[in-house]
Amino acid sequence: MNRQLIRSYILLVAVAILLFTVPVAFTLTKQLRDDTEASVKREATTMALLLANGDAAACRALTTMAGAYTAETKDHVQVTTTDRCAADVPRPQGDAALTKALEKGGSTTDWGSDFIWGPHLVVTVPARDDGGQVVGAVRIVYSTSHLTHRLWTIWAFRAGLAVAVLAVAALIGAVAARRITAPLRELNGMASKFSDGDLTARSPVTGPPETQTLARTLNQGAERLDTLVASQRIFVADASHQLRTPLTALRLSLDNIADGVDDEFVREDVEQATAEVVRMSRLVNGLLVLARAEAKVTAAEPLALLDIVDERLSVWRPAADERGVTITLRGSADGRPSVLAGPGHLDQVLDNVLSNALEVSPDGGTITVRVEPKGDEVVLSVLDEGPGMSDAEKSRAFDRFWRGQGLTGRSGSGLGLAVVKQLVTDDGGTVALRDAPGGGLCVEIRLRAAAQRTGG
Repeated sequence: MNRQLIRSYILLVAVAILLFTVPVAFTLTKQLRDDTEASVKREATTMALLLANGDAAACRALTTMAGAYTAETKDHVQVTTTDRCAADVPRPQGDAALTKALEKGGSTTDWGSDFIWGPHLVVTVPARDDGGQVVGAVRIVYSTSHLTHRLWTIWAFRAGLAVAVLAVAALIGAVAARRITAPLRELNGMASKFSDGDLTARSPVTGPPETQTLARTLNQGAERLDTLVASQRIFVADASHQLRTPLTALRLSLDNIADGVDDEFVREDVEQATAEVVRMSRLVNGLLVLARAEAKVTAAEPLALLDIVDERLSVWRPAADERGVTITLRGSADGRPSVLAGPGHLDQVLDNVLSNALEVSPDGGTITVRVEPKGDEVVLSVLDEGPGMSDAEKSRAFDRFWRGQGLTGRSGSGLGLAVVKQLVTDDGGTVALRDAPGGGLCVEIRLRAAAQRTGG
């Protein structure tokens, strides 16, 4: 926006310069041409009067004047006559302008070019005696070289002045643009902090009335949003306590009942009830995790991705070893790539993705985790050797409570991938499901790469 404002300001100033400076330059050029033509014609007329007089004194005066004029101006004076005055000046023969002056008695002015002027200005003036009869003519061939120099001076000065004015206009435009857009930059900074999860960000109420109104509106919306998120956070904490405690107590009671019952049918019913309580506990935990993710109360910060991946893999390998499943880490990452994510987000993402991969992996299968930097992103991929998903299933996999048919049954809550998508999206990344090479499913997570710090 700053560049657009500066360009518009410079264009406006340039138009003003064209409208006022160029016409003045043309006027000065025309005035220079007219003054020069009048001066040369006046000199030629004076010489023509001396030529028309015809006596010896006038002829000597004409010769002296023509010689002095030629010596002073480096121009040429040419005279033709009907032998009335034998002036010692050049006498051209067969010249059209002089012939016209002698036969028709008319003055002529020839600038040598239709565009401004040529190399010479030629002025021809007839000489008339007392009776009005043409007795000769005087022609001055005037060099326009110094006129051209003065013309370039006029235009060069105005061109230089125009460049200087445009430079000052650009400087003033840059300062004005920064002042005009300063409130918008403040609003953009507030919006950026909001997108990173900082709900305490506020914009100063400055600038013109329109931006002040917008800043007040955004600040009021931010206050309300902060209040709602705080209320949701309190609700999540209360729900965590109020729901988990009775479910835990219920499971303990069922375990006690199972321990004291000898009837096989009753024990089977108790075990089914215990399984439902366990499933409900998982569902409650998933809902609480999703609620915390949607609250988005933490700002993204640089985190060492490989450190987190190594930690979570060490936690999941014992469970994988029980099934004979191998978890391997591969990648082309140079050094230790950092990504922007909220604290704890990547742990939950990896736990959900690895849990799903382990559930669908066949005994003796392999789960492959890859980390690959790509430009300003870091791609984290988890590939399994399970049955994979159809295109229809992939389109619904991120829906809440949707569960696919894994090899170990439908024991999940249907919230794992929904939580993954919410957390990754909150951190400014994307998640997609693709077919793994050789079969199975590939969960591809693209995260924003953090700027690498270099030591000084």
